[in-house]
Amino acid sequence: MLAYFVNIYAGHNALTPNYILVLFIVSVLAAAWAVATLFTYHRTKHNAFFVSFIDLCFVGALIAGVYELRGIANFNCSSVNSTNIPFFSITVGSSGFNLSGFTVQIDKTCAMLKACFAFGIMNCVFFFFTSCLALFVGRKHESSREKVVVRETHYSRHGHRRSGSHRSSHSGRRSHSGRRSAYV
Repeated sequence: MLAYFVNIYAGHNALTPNYILVLFIVSVLAAAWAVATLFTYHRTKHNAFFVSFIDLCFVGALIAGVYELRGIANFNCSSVNSTNIPFFSITVGSSGFNLSGFTVQIDKTCAMLKACFAFGIMNCVFFFFTSCLALFVGRKHESSREKVVVRETHYSRHGHRRSGSHRSSHSGRRSHSGRRSAYV
């Protein structure tokens, strides 16, 4: 949607205002990052903390873009007025429509900027959510790695097994100690 405004300003050989340009650039970069992490998910779980950090950076950048566009929140982009037409009729014009005694006028530019403002806020929430998901995947991936526990056991001559922490009163007997690896 923001590309519509960038195209209008570029077509008129004018500079695009910062409040449009900041959110446009951040949204395009965020979309490219989202697609890249989607297609490389099998590698993403190995560097999930990096992905989470970049997602949080995009949350900050999107907040900055929404902050730049904050002025649109105070505008009223549509108006509804009553008319004298009592019968059921529908008329659609370029900037609004008439519906059974009511005329609705919509400012397209204002409405589109307001929608971009709302999408920017939603993107902030979604990128924060995916950042938390990446942290969850990273922690789960770290905890699922194989852990090796070394347990020391002693075998006496007679085949009785004892744990290394228990002592026997038979100090004259030799015991063979060995290490066994157990995978948990």
